[in-house]
Amino acid sequence: EVQLTESGGGLVHPGGSLLLSCVASGFEFEGFAMNWVRQAPGKELQWLAGITRNNLKTYSAAVNDRFTISRDNANNAVYLQLNMLTTEDTAMYFCAKGKSYWDYEETLGDYRGQGTQVTVSS
Repeated sequence: EVQLTESGGGLVHPGGSLLLSCVASGFEFEGFAMNWVRQAPGKELQWLAGITRNNLKTYSAAVNDRFTISRDNANNAVYLQLNMLTTEDTAMYFCAKGKSYWDYEETLGDYRGQGTQVTVSS
């Protein structure tokens, strides 16, 4: 059974930073791309960033230069460093398993975790 467990969300002031983590199990982690997506209140899921097993990375224009995706294949983990947060970044953040080793752009993946809430407020 595929399981994805996100953590690291919280309340942060505008301009602040957070490190989101996602631990995966139930599949061959190294064989798949991983992604981060988010859902703001009243809005649809939005893809943010993706990373292949070989650390090729790509980002949505909305978060480029502010967010950094990384992965640790030895520990079945994927991370998203959030910097220079604004109120527009308030959302539930999910990690999403890619459908293949190359599914790392503009994708919602085939499995997502329960999410971790990020709230940016002064």
